[in-house]
Amino acid sequence: MSDKPEILPFWLRVLKCARDNIKPALSVIGFLLRIMLPVSFAVMLLKTSGVLFYVSRFMNPLMSFLGLPGEAALAYISAIFINIYSAIAVIETLSLTGKQLIILATMCLIAHNFFVECVVLKKAGSSFRKMVVLRLFNSLLAGLVMSFIVPGQIGSFAGFAAKTTNPHIGLNLALFLEGLGPWFRDSVFLVLQIFLIVFAVMFLQRLLAEFGLIKRLSRIAAVLMGFLGLSADTAYVWLIANTVGVAYGAGVIIDEVREGSLSRVDADLFNHHAAISHSQIEDTVLFVSLGAPYLWIALPRFILAIIVVWVERARRAIFRSSFRVKIV
Repeated sequence: MSDKPEILPFWLRVLKCARDNIKPALSVIGFLLRIMLPVSFAVMLLKTSGVLFYVSRFMNPLMSFLGLPGEAALAYISAIFINIYSAIAVIETLSLTGKQLIILATMCLIAHNFFVECVVLKKAGSSFRKMVVLRLFNSLLAGLVMSFIVPGQIGSFAGFAAKTTNPHIGLNLALFLEGLGPWFRDSVFLVLQIFLIVFAVMFLQRLLAEFGLIKRLSRIAAVLMGFLGLSADTAYVWLIANTVGVAYGAGVIIDEVREGSLSRVDADLFNHHAAISHSQIEDTVLFVSLGAPYLWIALPRFILAIIVVWVERARRAIFRSSFRVKIV
């Protein structure tokens, strides 16, 4: 009798991944429902009650500077304080052009789940305050730059937009009833879209793990790390951050630092990159489902992350050089 573990046929391993993915996917969709529906319903109430009319007017100067309507501030703040799903729930209730969707998506993708991910990056070897400033500043900078470089007619977006011309605070029953049907229809459709995308991404992740492809891919990605200004040792965590994100990949990222697979210096540089560009699959594709072109919301963050890392490397080189001069 052989002591070797039995290896299942290829198709049975694929089916096992699909079966094991059902429960986590259902858990995610339940999470989305708990976040998205209350948030989007609250936004509709803000619109129909007239509150959003004044919020829009107050935030309009800042948002206009970035080429966005005042209401977009709600999505941006939701991304910072809650997560990307709550931001999408708000965006679904706004009336945006394709260009505005790209700008807002880029800002939210950099700054989303702000405090949780900054804590993860702190545990992985970086300063919490530095990560907070880095993400907040670069999300606004990216929005400003995108407002200049994104073409006027690009992408498509057909969100539900309740009327916002009510200047009086108080529930307008007619506007509420008028908006309730479209809100319910569009919210259900969006949740189904996101469920299919999340299920596919989670299934892909399980397949990669089942067949040992993540480690192989990390060896291939190691060639790219030098161009990014990162150590070859960061290839594996770079793949994790770009597939499952910083929050979901927190365990792997922190363990790599804790076990010494990454030096503190290499980990900190990686964190500078990941703070700007991560979750290039799941979170990015969620905005694609709304009509944002993938490359327009993925590539700018990737380029900005490269610039941030090389600027940080240059800053450190200058600091070390100045320190040596003072010592001499």
